[in-house]
Amino acid sequence: MTTTGEEHTAAGTGPWWWVRWRSAVLDAGLALASAAECGGEGVRFAHDAGLPVPIGVVFGVIAGSVLLVRRKWPIAVVLVSIAITPAQMGFLMGLVGLYTLAASELPRRITAALATMSFAGMLIVTFVRTHQGVMSGDVTMGDWFVPFASITTAIGMTAPPVLLGLYMGARRRLMESLRERADSLERELQLLAERAEERAEWARNEERTRIAREMHDVVAHRVSLMVVHAAALQAIARKDPEKAVKNAALVGDMGRQALTELREMLGVLRSGNGPDARVSAVSSSSSSSGVSVSSVSAVASVPLAAVGAAAAVAASRAADGSGSRAGVGAGPGAGAGGVVEGPCLSELDELVGQSAAAGMVVALSVEGDVRAYAREIEQTAYRVVQEALTNVHKHAAGAKTYVRLAHRVSEIAMQVENECPPEVGAGSSVRLPSGGNGLLGMKERVAALGGVFVSGPTDAGGFRVSAVIPA
Repeated sequence: MTTTGEEHTAAGTGPWWWVRWRSAVLDAGLALASAAECGGEGVRFAHDAGLPVPIGVVFGVIAGSVLLVRRKWPIAVVLVSIAITPAQMGFLMGLVGLYTLAASELPRRITAALATMSFAGMLIVTFVRTHQGVMSGDVTMGDWFVPFASITTAIGMTAPPVLLGLYMGARRRLMESLRERADSLERELQLLAERAEERAEWARNEERTRIAREMHDVVAHRVSLMVVHAAALQAIARKDPEKAVKNAALVGDMGRQALTELREMLGVLRSGNGPDARVSAVSSSSSSSGVSVSSVSAVASVPLAAVGAAAAVAASRAADGSGSRAGVGAGPGAGAGGVVEGPCLSELDELVGQSAAAGMVVALSVEGDVRAYAREIEQTAYRVVQEALTNVHKHAAGAKTYVRLAHRVSEIAMQVENECPPEVGAGSSVRLPSGGNGLLGMKERVAALGGVFVSGPTDAGGFRVSAVIPA
């Protein structure tokens, strides 16, 4: 990450007030050069002032060494350079001091005032020294030379360092501003990236929930009916082989429907790469026709836990698949196209018929004018009825069930209510597993479309599932 000027300064590793060691070495070198210059000029100052030479040299060395603190106290350095200007020493200190003062963060009025004082001092000293040279005959130029030399020297000693310092100070402030802006933009980008990751994680969780809900609706209903038919198949296989063959064909038909719906969902998940090879291979096994009584008898002889799978395989080899709504031939096209239409309300009769074929006493009633709805609405209504019937198979086997569908002006309502289940002997009951997510999935589906979902037991000992979805 980029750092701002303040952070850059705070992160310095130099001694005392220096940010970096190289800055300290540079200032020490400049101070040493300034001390040497002022010490050498102190000899002439001592002769002119009538002082001992060592005193003039020490004075010059001490004055020139002040340049060491130019970054900490630039005003003091400039004032010292102005103060020793009459002694004609400290030229290097004056140049570096004015540059440092102009490049610092001090108010510009202070820089202007000190630069003016330095210009005036240099102008006066140069004028006096040049005039003395002209009067003594050391300089043979005309009268114009004195003011020209004074002004030129004063400008040359003050203007360049001040202008260069102002430029470097503005450049440094610009770079710090750019660093701060880059740092701010990087923080914003990180924040946006974190928010995007949170949204992506939320979307992934929502998609996983949706896929789990779809898989639950498909597998729970179809497999529950298959288990019920397999149990009936086991009971009648030896007594009524023809009825057993019919039940086996129903199991195979339901299995193919479940496989086709699973293949459609997997095809979408594979992003248009076609149906899943394993699911396609399993469903493509429904190619031969005819089934023998011996195969059904063999199914009946195995334990109940293996009846469902065995009956599905036997029936898938027996039926031709033409009677299924989503047959084998229709599956790949749907999967490869990448669009899953899903079930619709026109298939409720078939859904209720499947439950009736499994032994449930179920009645379907439709109120209002039948019309088409959006695909999401029809699919949700179908899934609610499907899951409610699945729960009846699981928890209230043998109970009479009523399925009601009402087409209203601005909404569609559905209700699945079962009566109190009859007492069934333990030996004849079929225990179906339950994950406890059916009602939650129905409620989530309906709520996602802005509808209302209510479920609970009835006073008569049954159970009722009701949902209203805006149309």
